[in-house]
Amino acid sequence: MQLTIFLPLMIAIILAISACTVYKGSIVILENPSGKGFTMDFKEWSSINKRELSLNNGDVLQFEVAREAGEIALVVSGKNSTEPYTGNDVRSGIFTVTVPESDIYVIRITGKNATGKVTVKNLQSSDE
Repeated sequence: MQLTIFLPLMIAIILAISACTVYKGSIVILENPSGKGFTMDFKEWSSINKRELSLNNGDVLQFEVAREAGEIALVVSGKNSTEPYTGNDVRSGIFTVTVPESDIYVIRITGKNATGKVTVKNLQSSDE
């Protein structure tokens, strides 16, 4: 009798917990073979994803954003606590970010029902 009550209760708890971590939509990430960038292509996507790039002082990242729907937020932050870029409700366009020091940088994208594409390229140092 207790097993009959316990088993459905456990299944209900597991389903309730797993429902809290469901990702909506889809995202495809293609890394550049040279390791100097990547492309994130997403459809009706609501979640957070991140990629790391090893960058040198003065390196310039180019962001190409093609937002078709929803909201996109971007953050570029170094592991040494620098944060050269934060953008909420990022619109379609091309822009660059210059990193202030050599570090491992995390590029974090957050989508809310977002459809579109973000391409990130390391254009190397602005001093070259």
